Amino acid sequence: MSLPDMSFSIRSRGTLLRLAVASLFFAPSIAAAQASVIAPIQLGDLDRNVKACSDFYSFAGGGWIAKNPVPAAFPAWSPFSELRERNNLVLKEVLESAALAAKTTTDPNTKKLGTYYASCMDSTSAEAAGAKPLEAELARIASISSRSDIVPAIAHFHSIGMAPAFGFGSSQDAKNSSQVIVSANQGGLGLPNRDYYTKTDPASEKLRDEYLSYMTKTFELLGERPEQARSNAAKVMALETRLANASKTPVQLRDPLANYNPTALATLKETMPAFDWNAFMSGMGISGITSVDIGQPDFFKAVNAAVTEVPVEDWKSYLRWRLASRMSPYLSSEFVNTSFAFNSTLTGARVMQPRWRRCLTSSDNVLGDALGREYVKVAFTPEAKAKALEMIANLRTSMGERITQAEWMSATTKAQAMTKLASFNQKIGYPDEWEDYSDLAIAEAPYATNYLSTRRYAVKRDLAKVGKPVDRNEWFMTPPTVNAYYAPQLNEIAFPAGRLQPPFFHPSYDEAANYGGIGGTIGHELSHGFDDQGRQYDAKGNLTDWWTSADGANYTARAKIVEDQYNAYKVLDSLSVNGKLTLGENLADIVGVSVAYDALQKTLAGKPRTLIDGFTPEQRFFLAYAQARRANLTPQSARLQIQTDPHSPGIFRVNGPLSNMPEFAKAFDCKPGDPMVRAENIRASIW
Repeated sequence: MSLPDMSFSIRSRGTLLRLAVASLFFAPSIAAAQASVIAPIQLGDLDRNVKACSDFYSFAGGGWIAKNPVPAAFPAWSPFSELRERNNLVLKEVLESAALAAKTTTDPNTKKLGTYYASCMDSTSAEAAGAKPLEAELARIASISSRSDIVPAIAHFHSIGMAPAFGFGSSQDAKNSSQVIVSANQGGLGLPNRDYYTKTDPASEKLRDEYLSYMTKTFELLGERPEQARSNAAKVMALETRLANASKTPVQLRDPLANYNPTALATLKETMPAFDWNAFMSGMGISGITSVDIGQPDFFKAVNAAVTEVPVEDWKSYLRWRLASRMSPYLSSEFVNTSFAFNSTLTGARVMQPRWRRCLTSSDNVLGDALGREYVKVAFTPEAKAKALEMIANLRTSMGERITQAEWMSATTKAQAMTKLASFNQKIGYPDEWEDYSDLAIAEAPYATNYLSTRRYAVKRDLAKVGKPVDRNEWFMTPPTVNAYYAPQLNEIAFPAGRLQPPFFHPSYDEAANYGGIGGTIGHELSHGFDDQGRQYDAKGNLTDWWTSADGANYTARAKIVEDQYNAYKVLDSLSVNGKLTLGENLADIVGVSVAYDALQKTLAGKPRTLIDGFTPEQRFFLAYAQARRANLTPQSARLQIQTDPHSPGIFRVNGPLSNMPEFAKAFDCKPGDPMVRAENIRASIW
């Protein structure tokens, strides 16, 4: 799932694909849909019954929250959701036009886009095919006859993108960021993470029962008798639970140094004698590999033990399940509906997305640059890009000033920090060069067959990077994506065109609205370079300690205040925000909005402080910031977020940072003792 202002470390660096879509795809309705500009701050969305100094999140967006319950087909609803839906209407026209042109066009790339989308939309063929697209792979599993067949089988299913038992792929060398290596990490689970297998509360036990039921139904769809299906589901649950018990927690996974363990294959032969890494590499179609970055060594010892101890028939059941569960959304309606029914217990979505929207999402995932190239023609102007670049430059200046003015940092560490800030790469809107799809085979075939083809292609393309220099021009979000990221190993920030849209940003907006709506996100991503994880990487993206011990201790003490603040936030009665899991994002929120505020003040210097709708520029800044983060979530989605997502819920992404800002209190005339004003001795302040 994708959330606003997401940041992440890139471990498997897949490459986007390219397609030159004919200009004839554009219909007048697309341009018309983009022509109107949504107002940045909606006065009707305020709740004036709530005091700004008591709960600013509700004051700024309570009216919208009351009027916008979560639609039945969604797990959550927010302004980001609304923007995605507007973007989807543009992309839908591109895809439908491509599908119409696919049979007659002489452009092979246009044919791929149209053929892929058309195969997805062809529900009749999907129903007729049933599970037939999986027959060859199921036969391969059935042919496994001995323990020596297990590792080659795991390798094969990795090669077609099913990722059984663990994660594997290319990644940047964390301590030599110019090179691409192979890495292996814990994985292979069907539930979101280890906690879903290990927690003993009633809700967790109920969910595991539903997961068993889901597996059983899927095995039956593959042709198994009910009693056989139940038995195989239990076997899979036992194997996955075994892997889960050996997995690190989400919080433990946040330590990049602990998850960096390059290990020679000769050493792996000693620590994992039952797992033939040479056979695995051969099955993946790669050679010349002498070491693997083993993210979690204890987990892989458990994999080795499982290869030795788990019955071969149990492994066969697990591989059948892995294949079927990964492929169910691309098969006939029986598989699709069974998969959705279980996923709805995780997300709370009550109605399945219409087929065109699911096909659009899939097309964007596998042919993202194709759609993106057309999207930016109508949705992202040179004027918008220039304005975004101007804002980023201003925020970088403000970030630098905050670093240099930090009394708790030594001159030595400040100098290193400023070098890193100056080295930030920035990607705005879309790639300078569009990717090439020429090696991707798409045919007039069942949707599942084409999807499997894209998975094979993606794995092959990913592994082809191993041993080569890192491509620092590569993007990891498609242009229409409503999101942004910071990549620590690349030391870069990226803002796709899909995020740089109303109501968050537009060249015609007043400065306060832009700096609140998108400036907070820019500051958020910039500050990730210096959050508790990002600060461990240097200007070139290498994992190395460039802090003095005293400065590191000072930073940790300041970050601990943030951790404690967010631990105190309650969600769904029995659940609290996990201050350790969300620390990096919370730090980025707190620093990001402060840096954006500073940049706004520089921009407004010497200009009239004009009231708009009765609000000062400072007030509009905070309103725009808060309205961008309002959201409604189903209870299931809220629970899933708390247990898996490094981002805090929207209310705490607003009230948390702003309650630490004296500038906010001044803007709304808040007094000491008001809920939105933290006392100075417990206020969080990093820079």
